[in-house]
Amino acid sequence: MKTTKAIFLILMSFTFLLSCKTETKKEETNSTPKNTVTETTEKQGQAFIQDDEATPNVLNIAIGSTDHTTLVAAVQAAGLENALVNAGPLMVFAPTNEAFDALPAGTVENLLKPENKDALANILKYHVTPGNYSKDFLKKFKKLGQSNGVDVKVTKDDSDVFIGEAKIIASIPAGNGIVHVIDKVLLPPSNE
Repeated sequence: MKTTKAIFLILMSFTFLLSCKTETKKEETNSTPKNTVTETTEKQGQAFIQDDEATPNVLNIAIGSTDHTTLVAAVQAAGLENALVNAGPLMVFAPTNEAFDALPAGTVENLLKPENKDALANILKYHVTPGNYSKDFLKKFKKLGQSNGVDVKVTKDDSDVFIGEAKIIASIPAGNGIVHVIDKVLLPPSNE
């Protein structure tokens, strides 16, 4: 009988301690002031989480580059930020600002309009391929299947690799793939 009472007391003490611990957690989680307004804008998702320790992903690399401000503006206008921070691996063919400037006058401004979001997204997805291949490894391919479902031609000469008509001028490893900097904007066949 003494054993039963001792077990009962131990169980009661344990239950009491657990309930106290649970109450403390409830108080901590409910400590947000009631008059706080939570900002809910389009800036939600993985792309907007700040992380100073991980290897930069393909989006972080583009955002951190002064040569890719037009590309970043286009990605934001198309609402594709979260797609570029996925686990991947992703190969992004990133046209420079100069590549966008070489398009016919008014092209970029027109594509950045909200009513052209789908066309812009199609063009940007034509710059993304699943995988993580170096410039040298890309020499083995004749074409790549892009994220918009259209293939792009791969050609090479002695030292250069071309995706469509764009030359890869630099390659930057990313936490979720690789960014290949290119000197021209790739336009899917239906947009040429």
